[in-house]
Amino acid sequence: MKVVSALIKRNVKLFFKDKGMFFTSLITPAILLVLYATFLGNVYRDSFTANLPEGLNLSEKLIDGLVGSQLISSILAVSCVTVAFCSNFLMVQDKANGTVKDLRISPVKPSLLSLSYYISTLISTLVICFTAAALCLVYTASVGWYLSVSDVFLLLADVLLLVLFGTALSSIINTFLSSQGQISAVGTIVSAGYGFICGAYMPISSFGDGLQKVIAFLPGTYGTSLVRNHSMQGVLGAMQEQGVPSEVIHELKDVLDCNLYFFGTKVAVPVMYVILGVTVAALIGIYVMLNILKKKDR
Repeated sequence: MKVVSALIKRNVKLFFKDKGMFFTSLITPAILLVLYATFLGNVYRDSFTANLPEGLNLSEKLIDGLVGSQLISSILAVSCVTVAFCSNFLMVQDKANGTVKDLRISPVKPSLLSLSYYISTLISTLVICFTAAALCLVYTASVGWYLSVSDVFLLLADVLLLVLFGTALSSIINTFLSSQGQISAVGTIVSAGYGFICGAYMPISSFGDGLQKVIAFLPGTYGTSLVRNHSMQGVLGAMQEQGVPSEVIHELKDVLDCNLYFFGTKVAVPVMYVILGVTVAALIGIYVMLNILKKKDR
């Protein structure tokens, strides 16, 4: 374990010393927060007010809290995966500059080397994503705080689970990469595409029926819904206390993807945890198998 600990420390230090990788990873959530608050805030606000019954007046603070909760849920759902890819690019850089060859010449087992990359990526990503979560909570407090203590802890648990998912997924994909050009291509694709297919940029309910059914098979979708549920639970409860009918609350949850349906059947929150947890375990298993097969090839 001393060897693994030394490799983990080495990888984490290199990541945070590499200003390109570190600041790209850290700035992404901050930029998303600014862009969402600046450009999408009014769009979200208009969509909420349009779905409210006529004659029902809600306080500005409540509406701002609802908008803010959706904004932070979108940011965290995307960042936990995209930041994991940025953090894991060190593994590819070591291949590109030949460092991995030096490490393999040493008495380090390939399995321990792969384990060190996974754990160091997990640590680096958690540091950045928990920092992003703190920024999002500060933003929520400034526009309208309706989160309970349990909501905050569940939100942080969702971030942890999504980071585990993103780290496992990026570890598998990065296993097949070996150049800076491939890093740039994959980073661009993930940054641009993941937010759409997981329902963070646009609610899944706004897609066509066929696309909704396809997206229902993607585990990241359920991670986004978990973050939505725990970031918006408090403000939706406050809306109901102010007289918003339960039917309207249910419609809002459908529109906001708090409620997800798999071929017409509602997926419960515990089931979402099971889906994401099983997916993480399966991805880690695939990563282990890929490294075992690589060892046999060598």
